[in-house]
Amino acid sequence: MSSAYLLVSHGSRDRRPEIAMQQLAKLVCNKLPENHNALNGAHQVGIAALEMSPQPLHEQIQEFAKRAFCEGKLSQNENRLKIVPLFLLPGVHVMTDIPAEVALAQQTLGQDIMIELQPYLGSHPNLEKLLAKQIAAIKTEAWILLAHGSRRPGSKETVEAMAASLPAVAAYWSVPPSLESRVKELVAAGYKEIAILPYFLFAGGITDAIAASIEELKLQFSAVNFQLAEPLGASAELAELIWDLTDR
Repeated sequence: MSSAYLLVSHGSRDRRPEIAMQQLAKLVCNKLPENHNALNGAHQVGIAALEMSPQPLHEQIQEFAKRAFCEGKLSQNENRLKIVPLFLLPGVHVMTDIPAEVALAQQTLGQDIMIELQPYLGSHPNLEKLLAKQIAAIKTEAWILLAHGSRRPGSKETVEAMAASLPAVAAYWSVPPSLESRVKELVAAGYKEIAILPYFLFAGGITDAIAASIEELKLQFSAVNFQLAEPLGASAELAELIWDLTDR
């Protein structure tokens, strides 16, 4: 059986997330079993973006599948393309947009290549351990876990559960409760040291905007010491979680 793997991210006009995705793809590629590594050129790890790409996702999927399988020789056995959505929340992109694009790609590819949509990254139970590692590195009195947020019903539940176990309070960039409102609550409760953990994959435009908003909060609350942690980033630990998801 021949398998290839496509990591799908949101996409950005900022170059940093794409570079990080390429780094992450290499780290995931290192997880391929030696006897599967590049058999007939079929075992590959690629990247694609849902948005901010010249091509729609279903066309990116089709092109990657052709490169991964057709430029080598199609296996006599089943050819499988496993797609892992690198999204942290079960929002509209994960629950609706990506499955629709996968269905379009499958229609075009036919039965020679079977596409398997894997669970999204944020559903992995060990993701919390990566966040806990970041939290352990910074000494503070209170933590805010800052996620992007989604208007899809039920999408906040995973963030709320993650925040409660870290422990931290949850805030969102695009929906309430906002970072500023959470900071006001913590300041009112008497906290003088507050750290923010961006629940994002990579540095980019939003993390820059978060850093700028924290500079404004420093002016507003001059007696409070604010610290900003790094987003997850491309790491061997994250690649391990992604590889685990390809087996689920």
